[in-house]
Amino acid sequence: MATTDETGPAGRHTSMPGAHPPAGPPVDPPPAPGARMPRWLPRAMVLALALVAVFQLGSWAFHQLTGLLINILIAFFLALAVEPAVSWMAARGMRRGMGTFVVFMGVLVVGAGFVTLLGSMLAEQIIKIVEDFPEYLDSVINWINAHFHTELRRVDIQEGLLRSDWLRNYVQNSATGVLDVSTQVLGGLFRLLTIGLFSFYFAADGPRLRRTICSVLPPARQAEVLRAWEIAVNKTGGYLYSRGLMALVSGLAHYVLLEFLDVPYAPVLAVWVGLVSQFIPTIGTYLAGALPMLIAFTVAPWYAVWVLVFVVVYQQFENYVLQPKLTARTVDIHPAVAFGSVVAGTALLGAVGALIAIPAVATLQAFLGAYVKRYDVTDDPRVLGHRGPGGAGTFGHRVRGLWAQRRPDQAGTEPTGTGATGARPTGTEPTGTEPTGTEPTGTEPTGSGATGATGAGDGGTART
Repeated sequence: MATTDETGPAGRHTSMPGAHPPAGPPVDPPPAPGARMPRWLPRAMVLALALVAVFQLGSWAFHQLTGLLINILIAFFLALAVEPAVSWMAARGMRRGMGTFVVFMGVLVVGAGFVTLLGSMLAEQIIKIVEDFPEYLDSVINWINAHFHTELRRVDIQEGLLRSDWLRNYVQNSATGVLDVSTQVLGGLFRLLTIGLFSFYFAADGPRLRRTICSVLPPARQAEVLRAWEIAVNKTGGYLYSRGLMALVSGLAHYVLLEFLDVPYAPVLAVWVGLVSQFIPTIGTYLAGALPMLIAFTVAPWYAVWVLVFVVVYQQFENYVLQPKLTARTVDIHPAVAFGSVVAGTALLGAVGALIAIPAVATLQAFLGAYVKRYDVTDDPRVLGHRGPGGAGTFGHRVRGLWAQRRPDQAGTEPTGTGATGARPTGTEPTGTEPTGTEPTGTEPTGSGATGATGAGDGGTART
């Protein structure tokens, strides 16, 4: 009888009696009906969002207040610059506020007088240039016609210039840019007023400001802050002193040139060049040189070229010779560090960074120098500036040593010592160079002012 499979395919998977069924994949338990998210997760999300919002708000506020912060920084360094004069007046019984007012009024009066004198001179020279311009143009046209065999006329040049599109566009752009220039002038005046007010408060209330800062610090930190403040005052004063010296040298040099060329208002122009080129960073040199060139042009057109050449040459001399030496002596930093600080300050804050970079770096260097432990330097030739004893290089010693080794040895001759002469008979010892100061067995060392002979035989020493 044929067997039948009652269970079908499922019968083949039927477990045998006593056998365990195969384990299936693990199944996660279903969530409980009342389960919630962790209690700390909502607070963490809210805190993260709050931190992002605060960061964005702080970044926006910093970018909006960058101009104000730069003005405050300039005012702080100006207050450090006038601090010695204000302290001197306060030590003699004057109130700090009155002393600060006197210093600022003195600077303001001198600056206003100089600007007024310079403005009147400049206006007079501009009027003279406008009146004499046809004569200058005729002289230039005659020179061109004589050297290049042309037939130019002043009337043709004037008509072509008046009918040109360039002049029409320039007049239109100038008319539309009057409002922008006025806005910039008003903004500059407001910025100067802001800097003046902050610098006045910093200088007049300097002790109160220092007390306020020190009141939130422990005593040890208070001493460090006060020492850093004093260093900043000294370095800023030294920087201004060096700038004043360079302004004096620059003014004298340009005064000699302008007097030699018989340019009018030479003293005023020399003072202008000295002050503007030293106390206005980056563009001060170009502003300082433009005015003497303009005035020299009224005397003779070629004199302006000579002034330009002198300004360029003197600027190179000042940048690479005069400024590094004076800055290193007054501010006490290396010339390379001074140059690098100016470049870095210009990259970070522009003209303001170039102006305050050197005193800031000098202050930081002097303050951190107190925390650097220094040791006595060994007397190594490489530290002293030369590589050999007595200033001689080791290369020369090596050459002489190699030359001495290549010399043929002479039998029976003792190497000459310091003031000693010795003779060695052949056969007693190998021929060679005997080092000074060592005493081999059976030989007499070469001494100072002694003559010795080494005997042969039992190794004894005979002395004469």
